[in-house]
Amino acid sequence: MLPHVVVPSILAAFLIPEWHLSGAQAGLLAGSGAAGYMLTVPVLATLTDRIDARKILIAGSAVSALGTLLFGAFATGLWSGALFNAIAGIGFAGAYMPGLKALTDRLAPGDSSRAITLYTSSFSFGVGMSFLVSQLVAEAWGWRTAFFVTAAGPLVMLTVCFLLQPVEPKPASGRLLDFGPVFHNRKAMGFVLGYGAHCFELYGIRTWIVAFWTFVVARNSDASILTPVVVSVVFSLLAMPASILGNEFALRFGRHRAITAVMLASAAVALLIGFFADKSPWLLLPLILIYAITVPADSGALTSGMSMAADPSHRGATMAMHSTVGFSLSALGAWALGVALDATGGPQSASAWMAAFSVLAAGILLGPLALMWSRKETRQS
Repeated sequence: MLPHVVVPSILAAFLIPEWHLSGAQAGLLAGSGAAGYMLTVPVLATLTDRIDARKILIAGSAVSALGTLLFGAFATGLWSGALFNAIAGIGFAGAYMPGLKALTDRLAPGDSSRAITLYTSSFSFGVGMSFLVSQLVAEAWGWRTAFFVTAAGPLVMLTVCFLLQPVEPKPASGRLLDFGPVFHNRKAMGFVLGYGAHCFELYGIRTWIVAFWTFVVARNSDASILTPVVVSVVFSLLAMPASILGNEFALRFGRHRAITAVMLASAAVALLIGFFADKSPWLLLPLILIYAITVPADSGALTSGMSMAADPSHRGATMAMHSTVGFSLSALGAWALGVALDATGGPQSASAWMAAFSVLAAGILLGPLALMWSRKETRQS
């Protein structure tokens, strides 16, 4: 996870001014990693139904490191940066969902909800470390060095991969990219579509959190300790306990009910942040911290719900669909916020941030609709 948000981490302070990027271009650059992921994860995750996911995890970790190194060494503008970031995203497609499949293949039979939630919440801890390392290294030694340092993360993962015991999946039948059974699984598709709404919001705010807090700090001289580094790292680290607690909430009160409550709360908090965007950071900070909890609190419940609703013989394909939808909307979220900022005055305008957070709220409100559709279809069937 170490290279995962190095591009969003350095956008506002380095890449936007050096490469003269508009908001839409910056969103496109940040979303290119998710785009590379989206294009390749259907094949790579589905392959885990046929070969040991550990083998794909090894290849994915190597390609992730390669794309990160290429960006640091050779990126000179929007399109070269987008290409190398997409390569890193392709590598991540061979790491995240195949990693989850490698985990579930090695778990004892039974309810794997908590193990899956721990895995998905560790994603957020990795993002927090990525924000921290990327920004500190870029400020001390330049933004290119941040890519060289963070590329070490996937290389360390290779060692872990080789230590895993091989586990061959049961023989699969049918075509490799046969998603028909996944589409017909209404219960699983509700979680998949809900995850898409979650990813739109999550990647949108992760891409622009540093730029937003840079805007907040620039307007206030009484927030010297609340730097973009501190806020972005704390925002990401809170996601890990939030995701775990969200899943526990779902186990206690019902998965659909808990996820819907979290998504509605998240939309409300996003609108409040946008409304108070030009106010004191001491007013905004509690809202940001609440948002740091509501944004990821549905993640573990959605992913574990998908995994448990999936047909065991098509679990890899279901995970592939889950990731494809999620990261497609991740790329869209990063770009959509950039477009909203451009259209309403730019990142130096409070009204533009109101528009951006309104886009986030609208995106996450699609999640409860997907769950309602899924529940209705499941009852009818």
